[in-house]
Amino acid sequence: MSLRLPLARHARLSMLAAALGGGLASLASAHAAEGMWTLDNLPRTALQQQYGFAPDQAWVDHAMQASVRLAGGCSGSFVSPDGLVLTNAHCVVGCVQGLSSAQRDLQNDGFVARTRGEELQCPAEELNVLREITDVTGRIAGATDGRSGQAFIEARNAEKGRIESECVGDAAATTRCDVVELYNGGRQHLYRYHRYSDVRMVFTPEYDIGFFGGDPDNFNFPRYNLDAALLRAYENGEPAQVANHFRLEPAGAEPGELVMVTGHPGRTQRQLTVAQLETVRDATLINTLLWLAERRAMLGEYGRRDPEAARQAQSDLTFTDNSYKVVRGQLQALLDPAVFAGKREEQARLRARADAAPWDAVAAVQPLARELAVPYMLLEQGRGFDSRLFSIARTLLRAGDERAKPSDARLPEYQDAGQGRLRQTLMSSAPLYPEFEIAKLTWSLTKLRELLGTDDPVVGQVLGARSPAQVAKALVEGTRLADVAERERLWAGGAAAVSASDDPLLRLARAIDAPARAVRARQESEVAAVESRAAQQIAKARFDTLGTTVYPDATFTLRLSYGDVAGWQEGGREIPPFTEIGGLYARATGAKPYALTPRWLEAEGTVDKTTRFNFVSTNDIIGGNSGSPVINRDARVVGLAFDGNIHSLGGNFWYDPRLNRTVSVHSAAIVEALKSVYAADTLVEELLAE
Repeated sequence: MSLRLPLARHARLSMLAAALGGGLASLASAHAAEGMWTLDNLPRTALQQQYGFAPDQAWVDHAMQASVRLAGGCSGSFVSPDGLVLTNAHCVVGCVQGLSSAQRDLQNDGFVARTRGEELQCPAEELNVLREITDVTGRIAGATDGRSGQAFIEARNAEKGRIESECVGDAAATTRCDVVELYNGGRQHLYRYHRYSDVRMVFTPEYDIGFFGGDPDNFNFPRYNLDAALLRAYENGEPAQVANHFRLEPAGAEPGELVMVTGHPGRTQRQLTVAQLETVRDATLINTLLWLAERRAMLGEYGRRDPEAARQAQSDLTFTDNSYKVVRGQLQALLDPAVFAGKREEQARLRARADAAPWDAVAAVQPLARELAVPYMLLEQGRGFDSRLFSIARTLLRAGDERAKPSDARLPEYQDAGQGRLRQTLMSSAPLYPEFEIAKLTWSLTKLRELLGTDDPVVGQVLGARSPAQVAKALVEGTRLADVAERERLWAGGAAAVSASDDPLLRLARAIDAPARAVRARQESEVAAVESRAAQQIAKARFDTLGTTVYPDATFTLRLSYGDVAGWQEGGREIPPFTEIGGLYARATGAKPYALTPRWLEAEGTVDKTTRFNFVSTNDIIGGNSGSPVINRDARVVGLAFDGNIHSLGGNFWYDPRLNRTVSVHSAAIVEALKSVYAADTLVEELLAE
């Protein structure tokens, strides 16, 4: 879950692009291992030519059904027929914190279920397994034909909603369906998933070993992290019986060996136009980076109050640190003139073969996109109201309003197909901490006033004559939304119950709903609709030239990337591909973030220090791939992806085959840790059973 070594990267990118002469486009065509490929369009020819391996349909189907998506934003895989799921420790932090308290701190103490009766149900976890992909491009095109602006958005959303509802049918408890835009809208595919909503915690290590090295080592290598956890899917109160699962290969992979990652990369922006990338650089990333920088300072200050405050803020601070490093790396990539030179060259070649109108249309709406960036971030994305309690209030308010409409007329996130996940998240029993909520809300209301201005009507409506601290305290102390029973009552009562409630957070959500919806409507109708229309035309030009020999940008859908186990050269030295457990003890200082936990200190004499621990490979991954299995050609798990090196941070926009590396936990380290540190012999037997 980490990132890497900052500023010298700018010069390296410039030199690399200059040396290649042809810029990023020639780089992409010269290195076939680049790409996050959909499983219905794998580069079999390239795999065969480079590795002598072309997966048949049975291999692909097995890999698809053994791979798992964590709905909260990560990946995983089934590793036993009894629903055991391998993923990253940092991917289950939400579950672990929801099960923790000041008296029982599972996040810092770790957890091992020695029997299935000890497995703990996560408050709001959901697992998805892809069952089927269907092309629905024609239906979406037919519904939106001849429409523009808000009419285009409404027609597209309505048709998507109808398709998803038809797919889910009366099986909402076990089925999830998503219409996914590929190639920036050039293709529309329906992904049908089997849904597991009863997910239980089986194993998670202590925070200090799962994230050993903390922020300094994040996105760097060598690494020494046991960023691994085990969940179990349940159905009807029993462990789920799954027909497809990966087997663990404790020997792992050797240098140069083909390895593949099946996972759910969240988002890349490699196919954006130059004008869009300029907006990302000049508005989106800058605003996000500043917000994250100040948020981590606020969280750090709160955590220094006392140990319990530190525990409450721990996961928020970790993810904020991580996000800050990611966004900073992305910004550094887009500030490099060589990156933009390559993108401009690539775009010019495509434009020369097509009508330039769609590129011009996208460029024309970018000034408005930049103008809307801050109010959209604060009001519609909710960053001006940084509070889980506020998020609950907004969800209840909008759910009440939207559910009164026909499903296909609602905002997409409130349509019938997604109701199961929405309600599960809303009714999570994870604890809420009033002082922490007040601290976050005070800070974010201060940012709302700073960025919109004291005289802004929304700021005046929210704060009135009071300070952000006074408003935050009154809202959190006056709300009843921390009580799950109250949320259940309001959900069941719908718009009438929400409207009748005098809860202060619901009143706040109502007060800002109209301006938030207004900025969303402008962004969708005046920017996104134009970009989406243009993207379809640009995608057609790309298809006419390249067909489907190029992969679509990541969309948090199942992809396969391939590469090999390999280190890299940097600063005149060779970075080897493996670390060993012995290096963990050598790196430990006794002080955070290099402090070993009591379990690991006690195990020093018994654990095999020659066991490979972490390794790097040339696989092309991005955020969302956390927890992805690293498999060999026999579809056996040889590792567990948890990070990239520092050079992968620009991977949102392009792939650098010389330096970009995926960082994974070695399969041997997982087995050795479970056996020699955690005495989890039953889990080891389940993982290694043939």
